[in-house]
Amino acid sequence: MREGEPTVRDAVSAPGPDGEPQRTTRRFPLFTRDTARPEGGGRAAPRDAPAPARQWPILAVIGTVGLGLLLTALDAFKFGTLLIGLALLAGGVMRWMLPDVGMLAVRSRFTDLVTYGVLGVTIALLAMMAQPNPWLEIPFLDDTLHFTIRT
Repeated sequence: MREGEPTVRDAVSAPGPDGEPQRTTRRFPLFTRDTARPEGGGRAAPRDAPAPARQWPILAVIGTVGLGLLLTALDAFKFGTLLIGLALLAGGVMRWMLPDVGMLAVRSRFTDLVTYGVLGVTIALLAMMAQPNPWLEIPFLDDTLHFTIRT
């Protein structure tokens, strides 16, 4: 053995940050000190690309949501909220289809898909059902609303 190399006590030990051997275990630590990057959380463009190009998926979703909020503020409520719902659905599709989506990956792929999908569908449906003159009518939701508001 060469001088200065860490010694290994057993098959499951590895050198720690100070170079001394440290026993590793597969058990979860009592206190979490770091978080792992979610699967697919790598850059969406090469390392030498400028920062906006590396994070284009989240910028596309945020930009579309911003446009939807602007339309909502300018009194185009149904179009604006529908655009917000569609932006979240597009984020879910990108999370599903693309191998690396940068900061659009927040949790595991499955959790992100469910979250973006449920929120996107809910917001889009509510936008299409908004009064007056709804674009979509779902009878059982109307009955539920009347049942809960009855005096």
